[in-house]
Amino acid sequence: MNTPPTMPNLKQQLILAVLMLCSLLIWLDNTILSTTLETLADPVRGLDASPAELQWATGSYTLAFATLMFTAGALGDRFGHRTVLVTGLVVFAGSSVWAAYAGDAGQLIAARAAMGVGSALIMPANLAILMWTFTGPARTTAISVSSTSAGVGMAAGPMLAGLLLDHFWWGSVFLVNVPVVALALIGIVVLVPNFRSPTPRPLDPAGMLLSITGLAALAYGLIRAGQVAEWSRTDVWAPIAIGLVLLAAFALVELRIKMPSFDPRLLAERAFGGGNAALGLLLFAVTAVTFYNAFYMQGARGYSPMEAGLAGLPTALGAILGAPLGARLVRRRPLRLVTPPALTVAALTMGAYGFFGLHTSLVWIEILLLVQGLTIGMVIGPVTAALISSLPLERAGAGSAVTNTVRQTGSVIGIAVGGTIMSIVYRRALEPSLSAVPGSVQDRARLSAEQARHVATEIQRPALAHAADDAFIHAMHVGAVWIMLIALFGAAVLAFSLRPVGKRTELVQEPDHDRGGSPSVTGAPPFRGR
Repeated sequence: MNTPPTMPNLKQQLILAVLMLCSLLIWLDNTILSTTLETLADPVRGLDASPAELQWATGSYTLAFATLMFTAGALGDRFGHRTVLVTGLVVFAGSSVWAAYAGDAGQLIAARAAMGVGSALIMPANLAILMWTFTGPARTTAISVSSTSAGVGMAAGPMLAGLLLDHFWWGSVFLVNVPVVALALIGIVVLVPNFRSPTPRPLDPAGMLLSITGLAALAYGLIRAGQVAEWSRTDVWAPIAIGLVLLAAFALVELRIKMPSFDPRLLAERAFGGGNAALGLLLFAVTAVTFYNAFYMQGARGYSPMEAGLAGLPTALGAILGAPLGARLVRRRPLRLVTPPALTVAALTMGAYGFFGLHTSLVWIEILLLVQGLTIGMVIGPVTAALISSLPLERAGAGSAVTNTVRQTGSVIGIAVGGTIMSIVYRRALEPSLSAVPGSVQDRARLSAEQARHVATEIQRPALAHAADDAFIHAMHVGAVWIMLIALFGAAVLAFSLRPVGKRTELVQEPDHDRGGSPSVTGAPPFRGR
């Protein structure tokens, strides 16, 4: 078995700082884009992007991210995780420049997909290097500390986006990635060894092709449903059915491979599989509610990008506080007594969007967002640390990719389903108000609330803008109920997966001394109770 090389504590901490910078880059980009969605939909200041195009601008990124991570893990085991990490950063920086200067929504979607490729190379290598750098309890602590970069990115992203959008064109929000990449590359070259597995796994082109085409078909069908506001059409249900069949074939292919890049067997263990499923459902809900919130704050409420960024700050601060709070609590209490209740509260805060209106007090919204961020941080940090720490060291790249692939898949489906529900309900709610509107502009008004507001200004009918706002609020209320139910289901899955069964009560990290402090995934040892 392989034991991580011993290195000075100072070097370990510096490597952790560099890895956190890489993780921060991904979270920063995600939150910056959510603040930019309203601007991109603007026909004058942005790209006149439709809701479906905005869904794909987000979905193409997470689609590439989700489906390439397990391949990236295998590449890291074969060629070295530092090599893959550096490659991912370079791809991410180059595609960020491409996105910044995209001439239309189609180019932006393609550039965002390329950015997803870069992120897919970054994340598994990032986690694998962390696992090779730290051992035993220090590894769990390092994972928990690293997870705080999510909260920092959530805090800095919206404010940075608001500042840039108030003074520059929309593409500037992507150029900010370039100096961060440059700083990270310097730290990697100076500090990080090129760790790699001594038993490299073969690449998995069949699995990669099936997963990409399956998720892409599924996402296309779900987004198409929002465009046509109808589920019975062949171009809606057929891609969804094909996508599900391809994903089932992907799982069967991976089960038959001796050394798969994405190993479904890792999900067979109840605690590991249930924990991953719960995180996937949580990310589904978080992505969907973030999509709604971007249009609610800037579109319906009329806030500037900077004001919207500041309004979202409590969510980020809550996430920053929630991760270490959750880690502290699970050191004193079983994981099952901390994380399922926290996820339940997070679900209820998402459902509370059903009470938001055009004049809801901002104070109450801020309090709700603070609680939401706090509880999400309490779930993601401890559960991720428990899952990743349970992976065998020689499977660091592929094993961490399983966890991240499930989470990103949840994000892909979340943006597709959340946006589709919003589009369908919005159109149906707006339809009665279009009878008095000229036929030449009705289709534009149906497209989105942003388009309806511009149409109302052009034809001087403020009543249409008010109707569009009311239709959007109604759509957000309906969507919030569905999002809450998905998140509550995630809490139930997490509680079920961590319930006591004999002596194996929950997901805890117990060092396997034969592996130098890295627990095993297979068999009973990694999930023994206290």
